Amino acid sequence: MLNKMKILIADDQAEIRSALALTAEQAVDACVTEANDAVELVRRTQAVQPDLILLDWELPGLAAMRDDVASVLSIHRPGVVVVALSSRPDAQTAALSAGVDAFVCKGDGPEKLLGVLRRSFSKCREGGSE
Repeated sequence: MLNKMKILIADDQAEIRSALALTAEQAVDACVTEANDAVELVRRTQAVQPDLILLDWELPGLAAMRDDVASVLSIHRPGVVVVALSSRPDAQTAALSAGVDAFVCKGDGPEKLLGVLRRSFSKCREGGSE
């Protein structure tokens, strides 16, 4: 499993998690784990030590840590790349202000998410993922 990227998908909708997992597994050599709320997100971040988190910006329970979500997750996994996902394009400013590495609107074409996944995978391989 050398250089296999660990991705954590945090979304409360099972069908979206499944679609994101399929996309991630086809785009890069990845091992995917899922979370359906903020409590599970933190728990899985600690346990799995993901390289990349695909984070639903409206995830249940996230509001309490939304303003500094990247810092909170980095405590549990230093260097983790956090990509916020939202169906609301206007959420981009708040997400980037909270320290996420990238923002993808759920309404964008799949090529935007694929680009983020591939760039993150390249960064992971160059950095020597654990």
